[in-house]
Amino acid sequence: MNDPRDVKVGVVGLGNIGRYHADRLRSYGAEIAGGMDVLPEARDRFGRDYGVPTYEDHEELYSVADAIIVTTPNKFHEEYAVSALESGLDVLLEKPLAHSVESAERIAAATQTSDAFCMVGFHNRYLPAIEVLTNERDRGRFGDLSHVEANYVRRRGIPGRGSWFTSREIAGGGALIDIGVHALDLALYVLDFPEISEVSGVARSEFGTREDYTYLQMWGEDDGHERFDVEDSVSAFIRCADGQTVSLEVAWAANRPTDNGFVVLGTDAGARFDRASGEMTLYETSSDGSPHFNDTQVQTRERDAHAAEQETFLQAVAEGEAPGQNTVEQGLLVQRVIDAIYRSSKQGRTIQFDERPMVVE
Repeated sequence: MNDPRDVKVGVVGLGNIGRYHADRLRSYGAEIAGGMDVLPEARDRFGRDYGVPTYEDHEELYSVADAIIVTTPNKFHEEYAVSALESGLDVLLEKPLAHSVESAERIAAATQTSDAFCMVGFHNRYLPAIEVLTNERDRGRFGDLSHVEANYVRRRGIPGRGSWFTSREIAGGGALIDIGVHALDLALYVLDFPEISEVSGVARSEFGTREDYTYLQMWGEDDGHERFDVEDSVSAFIRCADGQTVSLEVAWAANRPTDNGFVVLGTDAGARFDRASGEMTLYETSSDGSPHFNDTQVQTRERDAHAAEQETFLQAVAEGEAPGQNTVEQGLLVQRVIDAIYRSSKQGRTIQFDERPMVVE
């Protein structure tokens, strides 16, 4: 198979994210082999809107597909991803890798024993500003990178109290594992995934459990605070073995302005970019002539990062080569840091990152 548009893609999980992926598959011209969901109403709507067969049994979908996109709630990632890998089907698995580090490790183990590959859905890596920044990093423009300040903060943006997003059993956590996973992954990606030595964090539930919560800019209906048992904000600090650091601020809700800003510090230059707007500025100094600051506004073209991620996935499927981007190993590292942040918050202390060794060999 040479043309990525010839790849027959099955979609597992036919809610909003599944439909989001299906829209981009259709725009790209790829073939949607069908969809699978346990809910009949989701199957009916997907089949009607996209004109494809739908299934209640994922094995039936797998028999007619070349590759699978999994967009289910986090708890069910392992079931569908592992089954696809065992069937020899390549997988694009929406972030996070799983709802728990143990489940993520089992997905990683299945990937190691499969002839197929699994790519994790960290689509923000495909933002043009990120591609410019990492290219300048590789060219040595920043010198030695020392710190990344990563923010993903909503002023009010809990994704529907009472939904699976606010259930620890199904999601594995709240704001950190939902949106913070993107900020954390980008920070580690910019630092080129350094060895981590220790993690400290505090997780808070200050808004989602309130009966008088001001419900604005939500992604779903509000079924009340009684069905909210996760955090709505996290502050964390990560120290790497070579001295690099990451500070992380994540919130579904906070009494502060929305913030999607990242600050990157290096010995020769730095940068600030906004994940949402794509705006980026490079900060440098010069002693040529009179000493001065050099601030460079970087202009990039607009691009759908999800679509770019899909194109990478489909090209890899067509070529039969696992992509070097968005690997399960990277996703597992992100999951382990998330787990360490939660443990640090629960235990009220800094976690040495080697305290809990991986079970995957």
